[in-house]
Parts: sequence; C-alpha cells; structure tokens
Amino acid sequence: MKAVILSAGQGRRLLPLTRNVPKCALNISGRAILHWQIEVLRDAGVDEIVVVLGHGAKHVEALLARHPDCARVRVLYNPFHGVSDNLASAWLASPEMDGDFILMNGDTLFEAEVVRRLLASPDAPITVTVDKKDEYDDDDMRVKLDGVTMQRIGKHLRPSETHAESIGMLLFRGEGPARFRWALERMVRKPEALEQWYLSVIDDLAQSGIVTTECIRGLRWAEVDTPADLDDAAAVLAPRARRARRARAAEGNG
Repeated sequence: MKAVILSAGQGRRLLPLTRNVPKCALNISGRAILHWQIEVLRDAGVDEIVVVLGHGAKHVEALLARHPDCARVRVLYNPFHGVSDNLASAWLASPEMDGDFILMNGDTLFEAEVVRRLLASPDAPITVTVDKKDEYDDDDMRVKLDGVTMQRIGKHLRPSETHAESIGMLLFRGEGPARFRWALERMVRKPEALEQWYLSVIDDLAQSGIVTTECIRGLRWAEVDTPADLDDAAAVLAPRARRARRARAAEGNG
C-alpha cells in the first residue's frame, strides 16, 4: 500500500510559526507533524510513502534526511505552491496513483487504528474517512450521505444536509485510481483550477455513486489549522509520545 501526503502549503493561519517552515514541519510532542504521520502509517502497514512539498521544501527534506524512519520516503515538489491550492499538488502526484493508494492531507494527525480501519473497509473505488459529531462548524469539510455512500462533500453544505465530516484521508482501490487521475486531468484544465481543492474532484465523482465512506467515530485524530489545534494534536499523539519516551529511557538505561 502506498500513501501520498499533500504537504506543499504554508499554513498561513499558523503564522508566524509557519513563516519559514510549512505546518508539516511544526514540532508536536517532540517530533515534526510529518514524522508522526510517517511513523503511524508504517505501523498501520503502509510501506511506500510519497510527500508533495512546496513551501519550505528544503527544510522538510533536511528533516527527512535526519530521520532514520524516513529513509525510503520519496519527495515531489510543487512549484506552484504559492499560487495554488491542493488540487495542483494532487495533479502533480497523479503519476504515483498507479495502483491502490491512500491520499491524505499533511496537517492530519491520527492513531494507527484510523488507517487500519480504512484499509479494512469494504472494497470500493473510493473510500473517504469520516467522523460524526453533534454539530459542525464553518471550517469542517462537510459530507452528505445516503447510508455510507457519499452524495456531496464541501464546506458549502447546509447543516440540514450535513451528516459527517471528512478527516482528510481517502483510499483508492480497483478502478478508483484511474477514475481519480482522469478527473484530476479534466479539472486541472479549467481556469479556476489553481484555486480549488482536490475534494472538488471527489464531489464530482460522488455524483456517479462510486464514493463510499468509512466512519472512525471514537478514534483519535486532529487537523492542525490554527495555533489552538496544536494542543488537540498533542492529545492525539500523547499515548504514542509516552511510549517513545519510555523506549528512549530504556535505551539510555541499557
């Protein structure tokens, strides 16, 4: 299984923390966000990881070079990161979408069980990982459902048609990768492409009934968009961070 991580953006709502480095390089509980993502993905059985970089790419590449767990991580560079949203990053990574793969945002932190549950979900061309809660705010990537089948996705959905939120992690299997690549190629040719998210492509594909969802309610995850989110992310990572500290202490004692 391959994972493609979109980490080209700056994360302007986290300024000044992201003035010189992207949000994926921010330190949480002793490690960069990207390091945590790679470690958890590998624990869940993902053995090939590709990261799309842009803002602060050299800094992130240096971080990866210093981390032994990142030796086999491959990097792509999005030269349009300053003037585009993540649709362009997804399109640049489309040659990597040649088989089953996970696509995820570079600001999502999660426990390994989130990935395991997604990989164990019923076979479908495209599966979007979602969570459910009592109320949704304006910043949530809202999802409209018919059972487990996705009908629409976007921040524009009204509360009355919102049944879940996307956590920013999708699984493509079977015909899904080819359908997604084709839709990306079609969408990127439009004048407004640089201002769009790749989830606008998923919204279009959902109209054909090939997009399903896997709910991970009760599992730990967090999205890092603002300084206030850093504490939530640290809470998600707390059990893993404690295990890492105990392991380091044991090595020191040995």
